[in-house]
Amino acid sequence: MSPRHVFGPVPSRRLGFSLGVDPLMPKICTMDCVYCELGPTTDCTVRRASYVPVDDILDELRAALAEPQRLDFVTLSGSGEPTLHAEIDRLIAGIRELARVPVAVLTNGSLLGDPAVRAAVAGADVVAPSLDAVSQEAFARVNRPHPSLDAAAIVDGLVEFASAYTGRIWVETLFVAGMNDGDEEVGRIREALGRIRHERVQVNTILRPPSETRARPVDPERLAVIAEMLGPLAEIIAVPGGPGQLRVEGDVAERVIAMASRRPVTLDDVTRATGAHRAEALKILAGLVEEGRLEVVQRGETQYYRA
Repeated sequence: MSPRHVFGPVPSRRLGFSLGVDPLMPKICTMDCVYCELGPTTDCTVRRASYVPVDDILDELRAALAEPQRLDFVTLSGSGEPTLHAEIDRLIAGIRELARVPVAVLTNGSLLGDPAVRAAVAGADVVAPSLDAVSQEAFARVNRPHPSLDAAAIVDGLVEFASAYTGRIWVETLFVAGMNDGDEEVGRIREALGRIRHERVQVNTILRPPSETRARPVDPERLAVIAEMLGPLAEIIAVPGGPGQLRVEGDVAERVIAMASRRPVTLDDVTRATGAHRAEALKILAGLVEEGRLEVVQRGETQYYRA
């Protein structure tokens, strides 16, 4: 049986080989983003709670770390917004005790206006908040937030967090064609970034099948213009592929299910993450589809597999 809350290592465009830690149940989030590769949010909330026992997660992590594998990060992400977990500070501290690699938190940034949340994630080595929109109109179109959330207040929370945090901040901004990629909104994002201390701006667009079929990727030429508008710290990460191959022992099929339950995967993702030969990986994927454990999603010329 695959782990419930620890998955991977997953080849990541941003973090190399990342062992994922998911502190929530699917899909609890503060937003229902049109581009989300995990599908629609089923519980859109801003209520923080101990959704999963921290000790259970750390037990899974301990077992995963006992296996020989290359790791670059342990990353809090997964089924929704990780800062909704009320004990994320304890979880980060536990990960740091167990792992010899940096800890990253991928967050949509929506709760960083709360001093308790800012303090809770301060123990991570990297915090990677999203900033897809600054105007409330674009925020509503792209991120479809909980009704209590305000775009300007989220920016203020990011500014507050960055002013005190001593780790690295990598801002990700994801652009959806016709929704937040116009010059005016990009200019607002640039102005907001000028207020936020950060090390990188990671410019992204849709690569995997999104929650809403009407959500379309921004073409590479426009994405290059946007990156230039956002300044010298901006880098485009919306490119297929990831780090080199990784050999991981264990039940490959169960690892594939664990990966695909968090995000759709390609054949290349599976070969990189497991070290399996392409023919072996194709056989495993075909078997999982036949069993009804995976489904195939076609996007352009690329096939994705999702649980």
